[in-house]
Amino acid sequence: MENNENLWPDGSPMDAWFKEGSAVALSSLGRQVILTDHGIYNDGRIYTERIQQLIDETAASGGGVIVVPYGIYRTASIWLKQGVHLWIAAGGVLMGSDDIADYPIVETRIEGETCSYFPALVNADGIDGLCIGGPGTIDGNGMRSWRAFWQRRTWNPACTNKDEQRPRLLYLSNCRNVTICDLSLQNAHFWTTHLYRCDHVKYLNCRILSPERPVKAPSTDAIDIDVCTDVLIRGCTMSVNDDAVVLKGGKGPTADRLPENGANARILVEDCRFGFSHSCLTFGSESIDDRNIIMRRVQADGARCLLRFKLRPDTPQRYTHLLLEEAEGTVERFLAIRPWTQFYDLKGEPAPPPSIVSGITMRNCRIRCDMCFDVEPDASQYELEDFTFEDLDIEAVQEGTHVPNAHETRVRITKLTETLSFGGGEIL
Repeated sequence: MENNENLWPDGSPMDAWFKEGSAVALSSLGRQVILTDHGIYNDGRIYTERIQQLIDETAASGGGVIVVPYGIYRTASIWLKQGVHLWIAAGGVLMGSDDIADYPIVETRIEGETCSYFPALVNADGIDGLCIGGPGTIDGNGMRSWRAFWQRRTWNPACTNKDEQRPRLLYLSNCRNVTICDLSLQNAHFWTTHLYRCDHVKYLNCRILSPERPVKAPSTDAIDIDVCTDVLIRGCTMSVNDDAVVLKGGKGPTADRLPENGANARILVEDCRFGFSHSCLTFGSESIDDRNIIMRRVQADGARCLLRFKLRPDTPQRYTHLLLEEAEGTVERFLAIRPWTQFYDLKGEPAPPPSIVSGITMRNCRIRCDMCFDVEPDASQYELEDFTFEDLDIEAVQEGTHVPNAHETRVRITKLTETLSFGGGEIL
C-alpha cells in the first residue's frame, strides 16, 4: 500500500475537502440571535418552546445563528432549521432536561433500526450547510438516567439500552456540509452524537466526554456514524463510557436488503486523543458495510481497545479497506476481533453467510497493552483476509492469538511483566 496521505486505502484519490479544516468564525454565520435578548434566561427554567419558536422565527426571516451566551440555559429537544446555526459562547451551556417526560416520542433512527423513540437534545434533518460550534458546552445532564439505568439492570440484568428511556445529545439526519467545531459535548444520557444518512460532515477540535466513574455513563458513544459518507474527525478529544468512533448501518439477517440501511465510506479520523473508552475505533455491532476508513496520528490513554470488530452471528457484515497508522499510547487490547452475541436475534431467518473482514492495515504504531492480538477466528461466522501489520512496536503482557495468514513485517512484541490498569465500565 502506497504511503500517501492523499489516497484512500483502496488507492482512490482523497478529495481536497478533507484538507480544509479552518475554524468557523461566529461573524460568518449571519444575524446573531442571542437567547437573553428574547426572554430566555439563566434561571433554571426549561425554555424548550421559546427556543424552538426563536429557531422557527429565525428561519422564516432569512436565517442566522442562535447564540447561547454566558450562563446555563435549559431545554429539551429542539430542531434546527435550514439557514439557522447554533453557537455556544465561552462560558455558555445549553443543558438538557433530565426528565424524559420533557422529550416527545418521534420516529427516529436508533440502534440500527427506524422506530418510535425519543429525539436527541439537539436535532437537525435535511439541512444543507450547518454549523454547530463555539467554545462553550452542550451538556446532556445525564446523571439521573445513568443511575436509573444501573438500578434497572440490577433488577433485570437482561434490560436493553432502550429499556431505560433516554435521549441522545445530538442527532443529525439527511444533512450535508456540516461543521461541528470547538465545542464541549458532554454528559449525554445515551449516544453523544449520531449521524444518519449524512455526508460531508466535519468534527473539528471538539471535546466529547462522559464519565466512567463514579457513576458510569452507559452507552454514551462519542460519534456514531450510520450510513454516512465523507466524514472528517480532526483534533478531537474523546473519553466516554462506551466506544469512541463507531461505524453503524443496520442489523439483523436481512439488514443488507433494507433501504434504510447501508454503507459508511470515506471516513477520516486524525490527530485525535482518546481517554477511557471501550474502543477508539469500532466496527460496530449494528453495521453491515464499511470501507475506506482511515485513523492516523492518534494518542490513546487507557482505552479498552485501539481497534475493535464486533461481528454479529445474525447480521451479514463486510468491512474492507481500513488503514490505522501512527497510533501511540496505552490500551488494554491493540486489536480485538470477536463474535458479538449480546441481544442478537435471527428473527426466524436462517443465519446469513459468513461476514468478511479484509484489506486491513495497521502500521507505524507504538503501543503498551495487556494483550496485543485478541482475535477469535471463527470461519463459520466470518472470514479474515488480507491483514497487514507493519512496523509495530508493542509492549504487551500477552501476545495473544494473531490473525491467521496475516502479513507481518517488523512486528516487535516485547513482554511486559505487570498487568496494566484500566477502567471498569461495563460493555453494553
